[in-house]
Amino acid sequence: MSTVVVFETNHGSFEITLDPKSAPETVANFLRYVDEGHYEGTIFHRVIPNFMVQGGGYEASYEKKPTHEPVKNEADNGRKNTRGTVAMARTSEPHSATAQFFVNVADNAFLDHTSKTGAGWGYAVFGDVTAGMDVVDRIVSQKTGAQGPFSKDAPLEPVVIRSARAR
Repeated sequence: MSTVVVFETNHGSFEITLDPKSAPETVANFLRYVDEGHYEGTIFHRVIPNFMVQGGGYEASYEKKPTHEPVKNEADNGRKNTRGTVAMARTSEPHSATAQFFVNVADNAFLDHTSKTGAGWGYAVFGDVTAGMDVVDRIVSQKTGAQGPFSKDAPLEPVVIRSARAR
């Protein structure tokens, strides 16, 4: 039985069905943040049409939330960054993902794992939006610009995660 995480936002709710068989450490990491209430009050701070929506790291005031240690990159699991999949955000360091995640709103093959090299690591897909993709599409259609520490791609009106609950 797969775990489903329900995200309630100020734009509606969506559900992510997690894939622990493909990304066991990533799913455990994500559920730790869910169980701790980390995502409540965070925002989708990076919203790019025909690409993705990213959240889980900043409060509405653009204060960065503290995180646990990074998780190992499991992008070599065979999953692809296709529309509706959910993956971990990270820095240029392959094994740097903590709490931030993104939902692909397009097929993003350039984010897929190709090799265990710096440029080839890719981004670990660990779940799928199984309900509420229309809400994600609503989020990605928000007007964006410079907000907080970001020079572009931040929603001009905050897109807030009110709650994230596993069921």
